Amino acid sequence: MLKKQYYSIIILFFIFFSTNAFSQTNFQLSGFVKDADNKETLIGAVVYLEGTKYGGATNKEGFYIIKNVPKSKYKLSIQYPGYTKKTEEIEIKANLKKNFELDPSIVEGETIDVYGDRESEKRQITISNVQIPIASIKELRIGGESDVFRTLQYLPGILTSSQLSSGLFVRGGSPDQNLILLDGTPVYNPSHLFGFISTFNTDAIKSINLYKGGFDAEYGGRLSAVLDITQKDGNREKIAGLVSLGVISSRATIEGPIGNGSWFIGGRRTYIDLMKPIFKAFNIVDLPNFGFYDINAKITQNFGELDKVSLSGFTSNDNLDYGAFGMNMTMDVRNSIGAIHWSHFFDEDLLMITNLSYSNYRNKFSGDQSGYGWLIDNAITDYTLKSELEWMVNDKLNFKSGIEINYLKFDYLQDFGDNSDTTKTEDKTGYFKLNVKDYNYSAFSQVKYSITELLSLQTGIRAQYWQLSDNLTIDPRISLRYYLTDKVKLIAAWGIYHQNLRLITQPEFSVIDTWLPTDKSLDPLKSTHYIFSVETEPMPNYDLNVDVYYKDFKNITEYNQYVMSGSKTSELFFTGNAYALGAEIFLQKKYGKLTGWVGYALGFIRAKYDSINYGKEFTPKYDRTHDFKVVAQYEISKKFSVGANFTFQTGQSYTGATSRLQTTLPGQEIGRGKIVPSQRYGLRLPPSHQLNVNASYKFEWLNLDWVALLDIYNVYNRRDIWFRYYNVQESETIVKDVLLLPILPTVSIEVHF
Repeated sequence: MLKKQYYSIIILFFIFFSTNAFSQTNFQLSGFVKDADNKETLIGAVVYLEGTKYGGATNKEGFYIIKNVPKSKYKLSIQYPGYTKKTEEIEIKANLKKNFELDPSIVEGETIDVYGDRESEKRQITISNVQIPIASIKELRIGGESDVFRTLQYLPGILTSSQLSSGLFVRGGSPDQNLILLDGTPVYNPSHLFGFISTFNTDAIKSINLYKGGFDAEYGGRLSAVLDITQKDGNREKIAGLVSLGVISSRATIEGPIGNGSWFIGGRRTYIDLMKPIFKAFNIVDLPNFGFYDINAKITQNFGELDKVSLSGFTSNDNLDYGAFGMNMTMDVRNSIGAIHWSHFFDEDLLMITNLSYSNYRNKFSGDQSGYGWLIDNAITDYTLKSELEWMVNDKLNFKSGIEINYLKFDYLQDFGDNSDTTKTEDKTGYFKLNVKDYNYSAFSQVKYSITELLSLQTGIRAQYWQLSDNLTIDPRISLRYYLTDKVKLIAAWGIYHQNLRLITQPEFSVIDTWLPTDKSLDPLKSTHYIFSVETEPMPNYDLNVDVYYKDFKNITEYNQYVMSGSKTSELFFTGNAYALGAEIFLQKKYGKLTGWVGYALGFIRAKYDSINYGKEFTPKYDRTHDFKVVAQYEISKKFSVGANFTFQTGQSYTGATSRLQTTLPGQEIGRGKIVPSQRYGLRLPPSHQLNVNASYKFEWLNLDWVALLDIYNVYNRRDIWFRYYNVQESETIVKDVLLLPILPTVSIEVHF
């Protein structure tokens, strides 16, 4: 009864789209697409009937459905990057449910029928969306490790604060404006210290979707971008695993079947902290001492063909200790994530996905610079319940709606000055403590409709209510796609986005994430996206995308590092507005012996705050005018491959100094020096550029599959500047540059069993 009522409401709401949109004619083909070796479902596999306009793509559950197929015989094809294309003769004379399995393989030179490709996109109009197959990410290694964030950093329009940072600045947005989901669970700290490796172990990941802008109404709470990551379920056929030993880090995974499902466990540990004596022998003494570990785990069970339940978890820990003349700092960072995921098919065209998750992030950052100490102890705890319902009405119309409830708890302690005495609290100068709770409630609906064979519309709306700030926001979004020719499509998108969370970062460098909510003293952050994209295939196996965008930002914040006390969020920030505009060119080759891409982005970011830079417009630290990147991987043979990647970027902005003051306290003769800052981010560091190369060799030994890996990070040994500070311990002020890593050759070995 409830299901019939739900159908009736939807039909009444969307009847204006088409008088015959819901007619039931012809037949439908549906099923799952899986990996033949481990029975893992494949996300985004294209299934189409050759020589026709009928096709579809698998969703997050690995399920596809093709509707309104006339009765006839067809040649059906299934294709997915990194797998051998599969074809099969079928006859459609009634509704048919058919599952397929693909063999892992490097696909060379095959392309997808243009009509099948077009039909596979009918239910999703994506703009500024990047899907990089895991098989490709694993080939791009640095320091012996393949890494999700480092691969994404090689895309145009995605910047970092340094070559080692994994914080993503997407089209003018800061890292806190990116929604990062791991199996539907928000991740608040996506990088390990120095950003050399992100928190996401590629061995544990099944699929990655990055939306650089104009994302759907189902995603909310962030202004700039969405990174949606799905973890592997595990091998359903046999016990399997991997062990990798490298110079910088080691990792291991093991997986296997259990009941009517599978399990997976993976872990990594770096030992750069143990290598400092080696660096010291080469007179490299200004490197921080840091290390980390992380562990992924997941168990999945199917209850019949209609229900799938998974339990997943993740934990990590990072430690850093840096000491140099005039500066000392330590940091301890921890992540803990857990989730219960349930997907249920009411029938083949009605899917419900419910996710209950827990996410906790904490960092403790303390140090001393030229006699001034600081302590920041911060934690955020997030409990989220999200449930969504997707109705694949027919081959023209798709509807999705859902709700989301978040409970957030924030604990923040800031202590500047003498932080050695922890017994003093509120009466202490430079002391700020905040303990707050917040509830967020969201609901969304979106519809995707093919108006004609060439023109498609996607529109949606998201409503969000934040209890702490007592704010209700409404975010409408719309996008249009038009096929100019079979190989050229035009896409335009517009949308409004709001955000409640804010991130505190030190102006000089970004290694800590301190999250705070928006209370009644501040308005929520707001951004409006305008995007136009041309996507084409200039030649077989090559994709060329050109994006032009404009984004405005309202109520964004910069951390006020001079605040001494307070009880409201607004007292920690300067508030202002900004805008970003730019263009991106992206040429990619996915298949063949030579794969990779070339990307260039031209971007401009300007910000304005009444209380910063005398109210004048300035360029934030993540403004990089030019951004050029090349990634190439060449398969010499089935056993041997080589690769290289190169980046060039305009130098990062920073705040310099105009003069120095010498302050003294009673009993002091020399006192302490303090610099007077210049224009906010008015200076730039030198341009940043780097070349990395890698090679791999596959062989068999002891009836096991082995891979030997060689990576050379920073081939021509250019040590870019991480951040610049001023040493005022002596009578003469000294400008000090903290440099990034030198050339770093690494050798590692992997064994698969």
